[in-house]
Amino acid sequence: MLYITYTLNFLLMIAIPIIVAVVIHRRLGGRWALMAWGAAAFIGSQVVRIPLLYGLTALFQSGALPRIPANIVTPFNIAVLSISAGLFEETARYIVYRRFIPAARTWNDGIALGIGHGGIEAILLGLFTGLGVIQMFALRGVDLAALPLQPDQLAAAQKQVADFWSAAWYLTLFGAVERAFAICLHLSLSLLVLQTFRRNIVWLFAATGWHALANAVTVSVLPSVGPLATEGILGLFALASMGIIAGLRRTGMGADSVVESESIGEPVSVK
Repeated sequence: MLYITYTLNFLLMIAIPIIVAVVIHRRLGGRWALMAWGAAAFIGSQVVRIPLLYGLTALFQSGALPRIPANIVTPFNIAVLSISAGLFEETARYIVYRRFIPAARTWNDGIALGIGHGGIEAILLGLFTGLGVIQMFALRGVDLAALPLQPDQLAAAQKQVADFWSAAWYLTLFGAVERAFAICLHLSLSLLVLQTFRRNIVWLFAATGWHALANAVTVSVLPSVGPLATEGILGLFALASMGIIAGLRRTGMGADSVVESESIGEPVSVK
């Protein structure tokens, strides 16, 4: 059973965003080019963010930065990871909107960019998850003690393999469920950032905060409430995101709306 559910999980992580992208393209006229720009925004944000996080960790480990007290290390790490995710990803969306796709200002455009951003994240995570699953499949029945591992590494590997094969089957599908919820969040975030060009910069801060809050809450509650309740909480964020998506559609972000160009202050007709 676990062979099936683990495999189904990572395949769905890859397939769900592709299916949603096709639906958006066919039903809403979402342009593939905008989806590609959304994917580029995510990848670009991580190219900058991940090395900076590693550099920050190295500074703490070397003593160049003061050591964080043990009693606040976990909340500090959650805060840094969550805020940096919101800051870098939403800034990347903003840069793409402003510099590379200045004519993309409608609700449909925001949806297309959102599925590109959240979709490439889901696909990449699905690929990495699949590689891990294949590795675990290969290790089943293997005597790990025969591998060239240090005692602490051996103990960690044995525990990892044991946990993998003792998981409840429904828990092994949570990766796909989480990505589906996260895509809803990314669609709302792309629309919130788009409001920056229709209204003011406050919307960029709102998107950054919404992103950071969703990440921080779901990661913080996991140790105390468990994976099932955590997915439920993430589902509430997804539901709220769908409310944002629907609400912004009713604000006049139609396919042929006229918006104000932030860069030159002249109306731009978006077709």
